[in-house]
Amino acid sequence: MLTGTPYGREKAYDARPGERSMFLDYSGIRVTNLPQAVRFYTKTLGLIERKRGRMGHGGVWVLLEDRTSHQHLELNWYPKGSKFATPFSPGEGLDHLGFRVRNLEAVGRRLRKAGATLVSEERWRGKVVLAYYEGPDGVWVELIRHEME
Repeated sequence: MLTGTPYGREKAYDARPGERSMFLDYSGIRVTNLPQAVRFYTKTLGLIERKRGRMGHGGVWVLLEDRTSHQHLELNWYPKGSKFATPFSPGEGLDHLGFRVRNLEAVGRRLRKAGATLVSEERWRGKVVLAYYEGPDGVWVELIRHEME
C-alpha cells in the first residue's frame, strides 16, 4: 500500500512484495491556460479531476484520471517568473514523466550514471521526496519516493 506524499497524491496499488521497485505513475504536461486545459481534458476527453494542489513556487498541478484505464495525466501550470515557466512551442508541452520508486537515491545514481542531470530536489521532513532529472532530449523524469509493501 502506498502512503500519501506531501503533495497529496495517494493511491493504493496492487504491488506485492518482491515486485518491481519502480513504475511509471503518470505523465505531466505543461499548460498555459489551466482552466481551459481542465475543461478540455475533463469535458471533451472524459477524464476525472482527482486532486489539485499548489507548488512551492506558486505553480498549480491538477491530477486527472481516465475512468476506464485509471491512467493519470497531470496538468502543470507555472506562473511567470517561475524557473519552470520556460517557453515552449504548442504541442511540445511534455513536462515530465513521474516514476514512483522505492529507493530514490539508488535510482538517482543510476540516472546520473546514464548521463541524466539533477535539476531539482524537494524535501519533506528532511528527506528528499521528489527529484527531477533531465534525460535525453530534455525530457524530465520525476522520481517520487514511496514505500511498497
